[in-house]
Amino acid sequence: MLVHDGVPGDAGRCLLTRGLSWPEGRYSCVAGFVEPGEAAEAAVFREVAEETGVRIREVRYLASQAWPLPASLMLGFYALADSDQPVVVEEVELADARWFTRGELHGRGPGPAPVVPPPLSIAHELLTAWRDERL
Repeated sequence: MLVHDGVPGDAGRCLLTRGLSWPEGRYSCVAGFVEPGEAAEAAVFREVAEETGVRIREVRYLASQAWPLPASLMLGFYALADSDQPVVVEEVELADARWFTRGELHGRGPGPAPVVPPPLSIAHELLTAWRDERL
């Protein structure tokens, strides 16, 4: 799920995470699993809060993607949140989580742009569609 603040242009911000085993600079969308008996949308609210401490206010489904490991179906969602919320990293699964501006994702920030997921993943589509304002 790509959590963002709904702000257009370079100042718009999205929340990205970095897994424990990922190389420095690589970030992706918040991810998680739907629990038995849980609605997919409820899982988005729960997973974002558990992994980052951020409370979202709205969820919108985008698409699904078959994923071979572990024989799963990935669901892509956009979620809105206020980007002034502090991020509290769930350190069992994540090395980092933070807000990035659209400008930073385009390489117009103070440091290098984060490395995003490869094109074969739904996370790539979520992130690049938001970055390029194709929502």
